[in-house]
Amino acid sequence: MIVTMVLFIFTLIAWILPVTVKTKGSVHMLQVNSYRNEQYTKWMGSHRSKVFLRLEVLYALPLVLHVVTDSVTVSLGAAIAVFVLLFFNNLSNKPEEKKSLVYTPRVQRLLGATYIIYGLTASVSISVAAFFSIFAALFILILAAVFPYYIVLIANTINRPIESRISRRFINDAERLLKASPGLTVIGITGSFAGANVKHFVQTILSSKYNVLMTPEHHTSKFGIARTINEQLKSYHDIFIAEMSAEQEGDIREICDLVTQKYGILSDIYAQDPDTLENMKKTKYQIVETLPEQEGAAFLNMDDENIMSWEPKNSCRKIYYGIDRKDADLRASNIKFSGKGMSFTVTTADGKKETFITKLLGRHNIYNILAAAAVGLEMGLSLKQMAGAVKKMAAVPHNLELKRSSGNITIIDDSYNSNPLGSKAAIDVLGHMDGYRMLITPGIIETGGNDYEINKEWARYSADKCDYIILVGKKQTEPLQDGLKEAGYPDQKLYVAENLQDAMQHMNKMAPDDSIVLLENNYPETD
Repeated sequence: MIVTMVLFIFTLIAWILPVTVKTKGSVHMLQVNSYRNEQYTKWMGSHRSKVFLRLEVLYALPLVLHVVTDSVTVSLGAAIAVFVLLFFNNLSNKPEEKKSLVYTPRVQRLLGATYIIYGLTASVSISVAAFFSIFAALFILILAAVFPYYIVLIANTINRPIESRISRRFINDAERLLKASPGLTVIGITGSFAGANVKHFVQTILSSKYNVLMTPEHHTSKFGIARTINEQLKSYHDIFIAEMSAEQEGDIREICDLVTQKYGILSDIYAQDPDTLENMKKTKYQIVETLPEQEGAAFLNMDDENIMSWEPKNSCRKIYYGIDRKDADLRASNIKFSGKGMSFTVTTADGKKETFITKLLGRHNIYNILAAAAVGLEMGLSLKQMAGAVKKMAAVPHNLELKRSSGNITIIDDSYNSNPLGSKAAIDVLGHMDGYRMLITPGIIETGGNDYEINKEWARYSADKCDYIILVGKKQTEPLQDGLKEAGYPDQKLYVAENLQDAMQHMNKMAPDDSIVLLENNYPETD
């Protein structure tokens, strides 16, 4: 019996290894899904191959051997071997992470609750092994090894009352700090895709005159914004820029009630599904409808038909920017692209003009600059001052970022993420470039629905703007292959790579010195 229990303890130690790796992945995905159980369970439902790994079928082996051989030594030895094998398999097959798990206090509390559950599981399994059955004890351990995603879900539910109290305290502290800063001007920003870029552009332009604080990346929820206020807001700050995200209806309004913004920027509204689009409009427009009617001002993209089709419920001042609409209060024209960036003319409603030169690329970035410039004008900056700031503005990494490769190849790195609007804008940039134009892509991942048709249509749209196309992944790019075939794209100008490394090697082989290469999209964090 002593030998059996010692062997079982070694089995427990081996069991902890794959459980730890899979638990970290589970907590990571819960963090990516904003700790919301409903989003997390939806993600699990659409990613069953990650929740239940194919190789985990091996967990049945020690149970089968126990029944067949009736040998505790054989079954426990097999269990140890399987747990160790799954551990190394999980380590070697971990996907590359764009954003690693951040060990915030909340994550630490969540991991604590999770491992308490695992500790109780281990204690129960030891008791069962000692007084009942090794088979039953193994079965308990294997269940816990297969279902970490659900155990993390249980731990998150258990922690919810604690997190609610902590969140409330954080938000109360943030409200007190904001009330103690009566001279602070708060600018709220939201959009389906462009919010983060607009935030950086507004910060860059306004920093030439003011002390500006903006929310860091991914701190776009009510709690994240409250945390930024509590940890970073100082008495010398003149402006606070809060990027706002919405996971469900009412989120934007809650953030606005916290920060009481004076200015609100609505950069873009997009959703594939008509019902989702209406909810998106309603939610995003809350940044406008919560503005003070006398002193507040909304800055709206006039070329976005979804923005223009919604009638807000308040009558605050509205300032429009755009490219196509000549009646916009701030308009860009005479747009030119080159291997060094873009230039365009900005014209105000009263006829003032200034040429803006930037290292950035893409029509969408012109909209982002216009949004920031509109706010800058409101805050007392001149077009000339802002043109100087824009000229120094650095590209957001992996977002139509210009780079030089070996030889004389220019890389346009748009690999961070992709959506239907952004991918189309990136292809338009490539199409305006002089030189041999190459596209490397696995396709659009964040489509908002109907992946096949959206990727197929994008491939057709891209066909006449590319001299050579490299698709990454044979199976996932089938919609792109079908779209290019329908567009009559020549087979000799198309290569389907096994992976990104294969794609880059083929690029170096095929690209002449005057090539412009667009790297479009990578896999999203939740894929």
